[in-house]
Amino acid sequence: MRMRRIKWAVDYLDQALCLVRKPEKYKGKWKQQLGCEKLHVEIGCGKGNYSLNMSKLYPQEGFIAVEKNESAAGITAKKYDEDNEKGKLSFIHGDAENIDEWFAEKEVDVIHLNFSDPWPKNRYAKRRLSSAKFLDSYKNILAKDGEIQMKTDNAKLFAFSLIEFQKAGFLMKEVDLDYRSEPHPEDVMTEYEEKFVANHQPIYRCVWIR
Repeated sequence: MRMRRIKWAVDYLDQALCLVRKPEKYKGKWKQQLGCEKLHVEIGCGKGNYSLNMSKLYPQEGFIAVEKNESAAGITAKKYDEDNEKGKLSFIHGDAENIDEWFAEKEVDVIHLNFSDPWPKNRYAKRRLSSAKFLDSYKNILAKDGEIQMKTDNAKLFAFSLIEFQKAGFLMKEVDLDYRSEPHPEDVMTEYEEKFVANHQPIYRCVWIR
């Protein structure tokens, strides 16, 4: 579902303090910038709750949330600016197609793909964040022992992703077809995830390594 345009949120981006306006300037320097040894990147963060709450749960680790939708980005930016308890957290408003320009080779330890747009029509398959062109970029910026953690409620996207990851040469570390059937306090829920769990919908999750 496409998010409707929210004027105040779009306007807020001009004054957002948390927003990194030229992320390419920090390429290869993100850990130094955030003061961390482990770097997480969430691609398609929506309204930003996941990275915000994970940064509080793991205050010594660095988190960078990425979102291309202007309205969602504005909501996220305002939320981050107003939260005084956030950890080592930064925000990029941009398209993940440019991720190679923002991060150096082997710079990122964990990539999070949470409830990405499934782009259900086959002709849009290349836009999926788990399609081949994105996986090639992830492989480049991912640390030698880094991993990609993916969660979705969409069974077809999950099946598509399993094949794409395998074709790209990733190794499956974990897979779960009903992730939230057991508690996972180490991994906070996104807004979408809370709704799906409340409706007893299964959450599909897999973890891949280079």
